[in-house]
Amino acid sequence: MTDLRLGALGFGLRGSLARLAHRPGRGSRVTVVAEHDPAQRDRAADHIPGVRTVDDHHKVVEDPDVDAVLVLTPDHTHADIACRALRAGKPVLVEKPLDITIERCDLILRTAFETGTRLYVGHNMRHMPVIRLMRDIIARGEIGTVKTVWVRHFVGYGGDWYFKDWHAERRCTTGLLLQKGAHDIDVLHWLADGFTERVQALGDLMVYGDNPHRRAPGEPKTDDWYTKDGHWPAHTQRSLNPVIDVEDVSLVNMLLDNGVLAAYQQCHFTPDYWRNYTVIGDAGRLENFGDGPGAVVKVWNSMRSGQRDRADAEYPVPAVDEDAEHGGADPLLIDEFLRFVRDGGRTDTSPVAARMAVAAGFRATQSLRDGGTPLDVPSLDPELVAYFERGQVREEA
Repeated sequence: MTDLRLGALGFGLRGSLARLAHRPGRGSRVTVVAEHDPAQRDRAADHIPGVRTVDDHHKVVEDPDVDAVLVLTPDHTHADIACRALRAGKPVLVEKPLDITIERCDLILRTAFETGTRLYVGHNMRHMPVIRLMRDIIARGEIGTVKTVWVRHFVGYGGDWYFKDWHAERRCTTGLLLQKGAHDIDVLHWLADGFTERVQALGDLMVYGDNPHRRAPGEPKTDDWYTKDGHWPAHTQRSLNPVIDVEDVSLVNMLLDNGVLAAYQQCHFTPDYWRNYTVIGDAGRLENFGDGPGAVVKVWNSMRSGQRDRADAEYPVPAVDEDAEHGGADPLLIDEFLRFVRDGGRTDTSPVAARMAVAAGFRATQSLRDGGTPLDVPSLDPELVAYFERGQVREEA
C-alpha cells in the first residue's frame, strides 16, 4: 500500500495528531508542515523525521505532492484554510471545533458539498472508550429511552490551557462554551440521539478577569506556562494572555429536537480535571466515574431506593496504553480519517454533528451574554444534511 502524503497546517497544541499520522511504510506519512512560528517549525522537524517545514499554508494546500491535509490551526482560521484545501481537491481533517460561528461552519460544509471533496472533523471524543461504553449501554436499552442528559466539565488546568494564549479571546474562539464545550455538546447529542434546537445560558468571567498579571502584547508564553502540579490556586496564575474576554464558568440548558432536556456546565478554576456524564432514561440511569485508568460506568435500573453507591451494574472502562492521547481516542481518530480518505464511506464523526455542536455553543454564548435570553438554534440546510448522512455522495447508489 502506497503511503498517503499528508500536509499538516499548524504544529501547536494539536501537533500531536500530525505525529500520530506519520506512519512511513504503514499507510501515511507527513511530508510537510506549515507553521508561522519558527520555534514550532523546529519542533516539527525534531518530532517528524524527514519532514519539510514552510511558513505559509498556501504552499501546502497548493502542493501537488500532498494528498490530504490536517487543519490544526487556531479555530477562527479553520473556514478559510479548509475551504481553500477543499477547493484544491484535498481531503481535509479539521480539528474541532469546525469553526467559531455558525456561518463559517456552514461555509465549510457547503464547500465540501459543492466540490465533492471529502471532509472529516476531529471530534476525537467519539472514539474515547468511556463514551463508546456509555453509548453501548444506552443502545442495549439498560436505562430505557433517554429523557435527560447532564454533563459537568471540571477543567482543572483551565488557567494554563485557555487563559494564556488565543483561547482567551472572543475574536479567536467566540467563547469557551463553544471552543471547549463543542466536544461535550457533540457527545451529549450523540448519547441523546438528537440535536439542540433551543438554548438558555448564564456565565461569567469570575476569576481570571481580575488577575492583573498579564504578558505584554506580542510577548511569548513563558516556558513554565503549564506544570502538572503548579499554578494553584487559580488566582496565583501569572503571565496570562494580554486580552481575556471569555467566560471562565458557564451553564447552559438545552432542548433537543427529540424532546430530550439537557444541561452542560463548565468551570475553568476547579482543582480537579474530569468530565461527569449522567444520562437518565425512563427505566434507569448511568453515570461515569472518571474517564481514564480505573474509570467505571455505573448503572442503576432495578428499583427505586434512597441514595446508594452500589449500582445494579458496573462496567470498567476498557484500558488503553498509558501514553495514548486523549484516552486512546486520537490514534483511532487518525485511523478513521486515513480510511475515509482512501475509501470514503460513513464515519463515526460527523460534519453535520460538528456543525450542530458549534451552533448550540454559539447560540448559548449569545444567550449568556444577553442575560440568559432563550434562543433558537438554526437548523442546517436539509440538502447538506442528506449529503453528509449518505457518506458524502450525491445520491444513494
